[in-house]
Amino acid sequence: MAVLEWRKEESVAVITLTNGENRHNPDFTAAFLRALDEIEKDPGVSSVVIVSSDPKSWSQGIDLAWITGKMQQKDIQAIRDFMYGINNVFKRVLLYPMPVIACLNGHAAANGAILACACDFRFMRADRGFFFFPEIDIGIPFLPGMLAFLKKAIPYDTFNEMALTGKRYTAGELAACGVFTKACENEEALIAETMAFAKSLRKKRGVFGEMKRRLHAVIVEIIDKEDPKVIEPLKLFWKD
Repeated sequence: MAVLEWRKEESVAVITLTNGENRHNPDFTAAFLRALDEIEKDPGVSSVVIVSSDPKSWSQGIDLAWITGKMQQKDIQAIRDFMYGINNVFKRVLLYPMPVIACLNGHAAANGAILACACDFRFMRADRGFFFFPEIDIGIPFLPGMLAFLKKAIPYDTFNEMALTGKRYTAGELAACGVFTKACENEEALIAETMAFAKSLRKKRGVFGEMKRRLHAVIVEIIDKEDPKVIEPLKLFWKD
């Protein structure tokens, strides 16, 4: 089964995540990067919206069953390759030459919430779903690059609480501090308002891409230089 699909609605490319909890694994990274490549080839697209087909989840993060299986098989290189792959997803979004908008119509947790923070803008429905980082409770510290772009999306005092407590936040709470562009009343309002916003963003790709390259140059440098120091020795999990 396909993990995602995309369609064009006027000037907007809508990527729909179609795999239930939309967990991240090598199939996800390959499909996501391929979709972004295809979309960029269409000169009629000026923005990208990411939504889920699941009524409950936008994305629940890394596919822990996949990564646990690879650990049991002692396939360490597969885990390294996946971590570099998901970093390529983050960098592609951070540097994408048009607006990328997370349309959060369900829970966004862990790596799912991290992906949303790599996006340029975030909308979420207010009547269902939580946005949170459970890494503190499951023993998976953020990579240095993740920390860098999470802090570009979330005010420091809020991020400090989110990272160190694992607290679940509602759309309204995070819209109030600027993490979300808007907390929308329900799913219907969410889709309508996200799409209207996306259609309003008709920026020239050249200057938009250059603006993002300059804005996020330090973040990308951290991903490229600091993350391998954690990925190569596989310092990803903590038991104590």
